[in-house]
Amino acid sequence: MLYSAAMSATKKPVRKSVTVSPSVAGRIRSLAKAQRTSENRVLVHLIETGLEAKEQEKQHYLALLERLRETTKPSDQERIMDELARMTFGD
Repeated sequence: MLYSAAMSATKKPVRKSVTVSPSVAGRIRSLAKAQRTSENRVLVHLIETGLEAKEQEKQHYLALLERLRETTKPSDQERIMDELARMTFGD
């Protein structure tokens, strides 16, 4: 049998084990029941959504840095620096 490029690029799922608190487990169970899906699918969706959100946050941070670099107006610089500080250190 010949293997195409598409077949070799396909990645197998990786099995992972996680430990969550009872309250989180309950919330996952409730979501799975409400969505009529497995708890595993809910976990995968939550992880993927969280990773996407982190990437968007990173892109927003980099965009702010670029705006800070480009702006010459002191009031804009201060506002952007305040937002960057909130993102970095919290409120």
